[in-house]
Amino acid sequence: MSFYDDVHNYYEKLVTEEVIRQQLHQMYDSNLLADLCCTALNQLPPRYIRSDVDMAFYLSINEAEQMQNRAAAAIEVARSLISQRGTDAEYRQTPR
Repeated sequence: MSFYDDVHNYYEKLVTEEVIRQQLHQMYDSNLLADLCCTALNQLPPRYIRSDVDMAFYLSINEAEQMQNRAAAAIEVARSLISQRGTDAEYRQTPR
């Protein structure tokens, strides 16, 4: 396996799970979902890991809940920003 297969940001998993929990994948197209996830992830600190199992083992219940809450809050902010600004494609087309 390569480095890129072994290492990932744990918040990516949490944001994806929150998207599914809120059923946002049924409300938005893939382009808007990508914008939403990138906007949410850019608000969160990176938490790089090699294995989700290791992360679950080393996290306290309190820390895991805090991370899940941060991911949910970041998605809410991202939804608000995107609704104000529009999608990335719309934003790029706006004259400045």
